[in-house]
Amino acid sequence: MTASSLDQIDTFVVLMLENRSFDHMLGWLYSASNNLSPTGQAFDGLTGSESNPGSDGSPVSVFRITSATPSAYFMPGADPGEGYNAMNDQLYGSIAAPATEPAVSNTGFVTDFAYTMAWQAKEKGWTILPGTVEADVMGCFDPSMLSILSGLARGFAVCDAWFAPAPTETLPNRAFIHAGTSQGHLKDKDAQYTAPTIYTALTTAGVSWMMYGYTSPPLGRTLFADLQAVPDANFGLFADFQTAAAAGTLPAYSFLEPAWGGPGQNDQHPVSDMAAGEQLIHDVYYAVRNGPKWASTLLIITYDESGGLFDHVAPPWTAPTPDATVGEQGFDFNRFGPRVPAVLVSPLIAAGTVFRPPAGGQPHDHTVVLKTLETRYGLAPLTKRDAGASDLSAVLTLAAPRTDDPLAGVAVPPLAAVNPTAQIPTHLQQIQAEMMADLPLRDAAGGDHHVMPPMTTSADYDRYIAERNAAWKAQRAAGIVF
Repeated sequence: MTASSLDQIDTFVVLMLENRSFDHMLGWLYSASNNLSPTGQAFDGLTGSESNPGSDGSPVSVFRITSATPSAYFMPGADPGEGYNAMNDQLYGSIAAPATEPAVSNTGFVTDFAYTMAWQAKEKGWTILPGTVEADVMGCFDPSMLSILSGLARGFAVCDAWFAPAPTETLPNRAFIHAGTSQGHLKDKDAQYTAPTIYTALTTAGVSWMMYGYTSPPLGRTLFADLQAVPDANFGLFADFQTAAAAGTLPAYSFLEPAWGGPGQNDQHPVSDMAAGEQLIHDVYYAVRNGPKWASTLLIITYDESGGLFDHVAPPWTAPTPDATVGEQGFDFNRFGPRVPAVLVSPLIAAGTVFRPPAGGQPHDHTVVLKTLETRYGLAPLTKRDAGASDLSAVLTLAAPRTDDPLAGVAVPPLAAVNPTAQIPTHLQQIQAEMMADLPLRDAAGGDHHVMPPMTTSADYDRYIAERNAAWKAQRAAGIVF
């Protein structure tokens, strides 16, 4: 392909899942071939010699999660720490990061997991499955366990040098794929952003886009001020995505969110059933593959951050500070978070590709998606982070679309018979409900005063989010804006 290979792509689809590290999901992908892909490319995966010191100082080795592992699809059995302080502890052994890049990193995952489970055991709202131990954070899925994600990674391209934009939790990292910055924020609870988004840039350029939630309104819409005035027609649910894909009416850019909680939770956030996320990846892939736009589609599957799970690669300290906003806790966003899974799917990608940034280039993070859209549609960068990123054009190496299907005959793992967390409200459901509560809606007396009702289950939160969103949309449709 030439440098204009992106011109052959007119449908970009991103599915962003939750809180899993690269090694945890794909570290064993090519271990049977000494970490070489079928094309002979080196793959930065696991060797089996990796370890972390445990609470008693003895080494805890990485291990394979297989069908014989108890509660395999609910591993690691508890929710590891994922905030800025926790990630510093996982990487550097202290909640305060060193002033300069140390020679040794990524050695605190086990001890931080032990610490996290200890405080979670004393608080309500946290699930720790029976039998969970600190060593479980070193478990990494055998490829046979994640047949869909692994099948697509082998069948198309896997990125083994794609890092979370920042060493912290979910929503600040998601902000980077929407706007190239979290405006200095490190915590989910601070996730209210005023930065311009890629969606505004696409709209200005006349490029179509959609954001899809799964069965609830997309959380991403409430994160950014410049999305709240956007027409409701730019937002839909997964069923709408499937319909558009089948009809060949997908927009130029689609961003997909999973279900954040409840019996249908499929975001793969610990502690949920990983098989549900496998089903979602399968359904997204076949929605685009079976649609008339497949030949000109690029599907990007990635995860917002590592979720406190083991990865052996030290995050680089070469991240461009995205903008002039002052980072919380003195952090200037000059280093990335741990690696996250990233799989690129297109019939213009050769099977067995291991895709990395160009030599000497900025490490991959979520802003490569922004850069790819900016390159394709002639848009200006949003921040210094996406300005320095490389686009994904170099992965499109085939002159003609492939017709084979790497997932032909591959079965989706079955859901667990019992889901221990099915009705426990999740952190992101609670965050989204709080954002919905803050939407400007006139009350019965004509004012704007609202108090969230008491809610105890995931179903309660989903119902509230849907009802609040419907009321907001109805008010907007009636021309009531304040």
